[in-house]
Amino acid sequence: MAGNSIKKAPIVITRAFAAFFTSPMAGGIVLILASAAAIIIANSAWGESYKALLVWKTAGLSVEHWINDALMAIFFLLVGLDIKRELLMGQLASWSQRALPGFAAAGGMAVPALFFYAFNSGNPETLSGWAIPTATDIAFALGVLALLGDRVPLSLKIFLSALAILDDMGAVIIIALFYTSDIALTMLAGAAAMVVLLAIMNRMGVKRLLPYLVVGVVLWFFMLQSGVHATIAGILLALFIPLKGGEDETSPLEKLEHALGPWVTFIVLPLFGFANAGVALGGMTLDDLTAPVPIGVALGLFFGKQIGVFGLSLLAIVTGLAKKPDNSSWLQLYGVAVLCGIGFTMSLFIGNLAFAHAPLLVDEVKIGVLAGSIAAAIFGMLILRFAHARRS
Repeated sequence: MAGNSIKKAPIVITRAFAAFFTSPMAGGIVLILASAAAIIIANSAWGESYKALLVWKTAGLSVEHWINDALMAIFFLLVGLDIKRELLMGQLASWSQRALPGFAAAGGMAVPALFFYAFNSGNPETLSGWAIPTATDIAFALGVLALLGDRVPLSLKIFLSALAILDDMGAVIIIALFYTSDIALTMLAGAAAMVVLLAIMNRMGVKRLLPYLVVGVVLWFFMLQSGVHATIAGILLALFIPLKGGEDETSPLEKLEHALGPWVTFIVLPLFGFANAGVALGGMTLDDLTAPVPIGVALGLFFGKQIGVFGLSLLAIVTGLAKKPDNSSWLQLYGVAVLCGIGFTMSLFIGNLAFAHAPLLVDEVKIGVLAGSIAAAIFGMLILRFAHARRS
């Protein structure tokens, strides 16, 4: 009997690991652990080694830049694939489906930016960080919903997913328009040529992924050298990956999305969290922690997001421009709006772009993002835990 139990133990453990890594909450948990590890290490005896590792250069870029400019381009590629699929044949395929998440996303970007502006309007140096609290971290937010199980109606999960997709679109546009350095026209022309080549391949009906990926790598290089942030290459590449396959075949877009998903979830985003969440608190004073940047970011994420998302959702529903998610109560909708204040990944990313040459401000951004995101996660989860669905 004991022998059988010992033999079964590895099988049970394997199944447990498989169940965890296929669950909706797995990505958020791994990202939290990686980010927590970064904070612990940054405030330990290994803090200097952690900093040295991030600035260590190989093949012309530091480790931090390889993660933020190269690996995150893969993340943006996956975001772009998701956006394209949902707009053409998914949760955002019609105007009626886009209405409520569209209003919510608009409010959820505008109001947090106003919160940040209110605290930083007197300082031109910090005002460039206005976009930091405008984005929602879909992995974290959906992970929290997964923890709540059947307490949250499916319609609200779909609403949050669609909202986050539109939110990501807005973040991409903001990065492209407001967070670019000096433009190198020759390199930008090279990038434009690669986009034209991708369009020609798509028009000619090329279905193999390899040619698109090869051109995508060249496009990324030109973008990196052009001054436009290199991660935009991932979004541009995604636009031209074919959504239709041959008869009885999975489309190239779905194949690539399926292949990239685990890599982005369990490698790219945890590495990003590890490289960007580490903030040394020892050198910070109370004035640093309560400065306009961390306060603007934290309050923008926690209060700005819930006010913007719920406020415009309420307006759209009451005026008849959109329909309230099926079988959901107003309190549940409000709880989801609070969860939208989890801005972790994209907020840290934009913070790095906004204050690329101001390490202290980047650290202040990290404090604000962590505080606002943690508060949003806890309060949003508590609201949804005790809220009751509307009986249909």
